Amino acid sequence: MLYQITHITRYSYPQSVSVCHNQACLTPRTSAVQTCEMSRLRLYPPPATMSERVDFFGNQIHHFSFHDGFQELTIRAQSRVRVQRPNVDASMVSPAWEDVVRETSTGNSPSAMDAFQFAFESPRVTMADKFRDYGAQTFSPQRPICDAIRELTNRVFEDFTFDAKATHVSTTIDEVFANRRGVCQDFAHVMLAILRSFGLPSRYVSGYLRTCPPPGEQRMVGADVSHAWVSIWCGQELGWIDTDPTNDVYVGNDHVTIAYGRDYSDITPVKGVYIGGGPHTLKVSVDVEPLQDPTI
Repeated sequence: MLYQITHITRYSYPQSVSVCHNQACLTPRTSAVQTCEMSRLRLYPPPATMSERVDFFGNQIHHFSFHDGFQELTIRAQSRVRVQRPNVDASMVSPAWEDVVRETSTGNSPSAMDAFQFAFESPRVTMADKFRDYGAQTFSPQRPICDAIRELTNRVFEDFTFDAKATHVSTTIDEVFANRRGVCQDFAHVMLAILRSFGLPSRYVSGYLRTCPPPGEQRMVGADVSHAWVSIWCGQELGWIDTDPTNDVYVGNDHVTIAYGRDYSDITPVKGVYIGGGPHTLKVSVDVEPLQDPTI
């Protein structure tokens, strides 16, 4: 699939912001299953300074600052991305989950050593007995990891209710787990806590999900969503496999990856500090438009 993606973030303030420093993580990654063919970030008003860097995890980060006053800031990220993921099935041959844990902990390959860093606690993903207890019925002895991942994805989907009003950006994983309600970010964090409690390396992934209109209705521009899911290391042969607990599916060609890290705090789409302005309002619009692929 070939997509044109437009992500617009608009901040409005009742008074003038005098100084503002930000960073944005809005450039899609290029990988074995995805190619970012074009990406640009436009800011209105134009910033006083702007720079780019690649972070520790290989994500593209933009930094920008404003030294003159403004009451509205618009961040417009546009990208063209080609996605070609292989089909993943729970019945595919995969190693036992204990073998994956053993492989990563011994670090007998560069890829296993790289994966091992994602097997620990992170700022927003803690490990506790309650998470391991929840996953115990799924991670039975010598169960193939792909089979276990599929069941865990389904259990989180069934046991947790999507509720955009139940949580906010600073809601803790303990609150989400207790209340069984939240959004994609929350479900990803819960699943990461369960997986890491068993020693399984797993990453938080931010991206986009193309939505399809109901039959007979037109596609609405700007109605697609920013999304989050989980990527699990499944051993040297299979590598990383992505799964979406919010929608109870393996990640496919409708998903576009922006970045990955230990949790949301590593790859927040836009964050920063500002002086003045007062309480702001935020509006976000995402459009994931399929394009005619000229290579076909």
